[in-house]
Amino acid sequence: MSRRAASDSPKPGFTVPASPTNPDARDQGRAWSRHAERYEELFLDPFRPGVTNPLLELLEARPQRRDETVADLGCGTGPLLPWLLERFGRVIALDFAPGMIEASRQRLGPEARRVEFLQRSMEQLDDFEGTLDVAVAFNSVVMPDTRVIDRTLVAIRRALKPGGVFAAILPAMDAILYHTMLLYELGLERGGQPEEAARFAALHAEHSQYDFALGRFTYLGLRQKFWHPFEIEWRFARAGFVQVELVKVLYPWDDQFAQAEALQDQPRTWDWGVLARPHADPTEGRPSTPDSPPPQRQHARSPTKHRASSEPSA
Repeated sequence: MSRRAASDSPKPGFTVPASPTNPDARDQGRAWSRHAERYEELFLDPFRPGVTNPLLELLEARPQRRDETVADLGCGTGPLLPWLLERFGRVIALDFAPGMIEASRQRLGPEARRVEFLQRSMEQLDDFEGTLDVAVAFNSVVMPDTRVIDRTLVAIRRALKPGGVFAAILPAMDAILYHTMLLYELGLERGGQPEEAARFAALHAEHSQYDFALGRFTYLGLRQKFWHPFEIEWRFARAGFVQVELVKVLYPWDDQFAQAEALQDQPRTWDWGVLARPHADPTEGRPSTPDSPPPQRQHARSPTKHRASSEPSA
């Protein structure tokens, strides 16, 4: 979940230079670079203890060879890179923020020589068309401009080999609404009137930083996209993915969430994990017009699956 930590009160070894496509990309790249050192402190980490992350299990279960190529798109500070290096022959790490690339290299130490680091935006994948066995993007498809998201998803789909897979974690807007509901009920339980409970929930869930209608969040100069599951299905189908499976990445109620101590008995909050394939069958060819979004009927052939979580449904 790519948002700030909340308190109980509101508050092979080389790097290719970036070629940002617009000034906003440069501004956001600088903003993310400024926060590279505090990334794990400020933003929810799907790799930290206590997190249930079924995407890693699903990736582990797929048939794989040691000579496969994987790209970590929006690699951030590189928490996934050691895991990928153990399982793939060629590892590419891409991020548009130079501070994130440098943090990834420092994390890996001498092992950084085994990674191809690319400083560029995620939509710039033309040179990888049809070459990736796996692409991963954990909390990085968060561009505030949905036109960039759409271009990025098409670029990822085109970069995958037939039979390739794209694994993503997307910040869940519906989880913010869930947290808000729990905070509202907590306000009522503590004796507040409905209007008071609503103000309590909005304050502690930091509603002033969200655009709920369009799924946007702003914090520390970083503008991010949050997702509803219906939008995941719609945008991935529009980009040409015909098999899309959604799973919940579950987070413990800890000090990164407002009023966490009072929520320990509640089902955990989540981000959306996505496992997507560009073809319903590895023998299928690419869509006849890869530069334009394919028709919705491709998605209907292989409807989205929602994998049940071991956690009670919230």
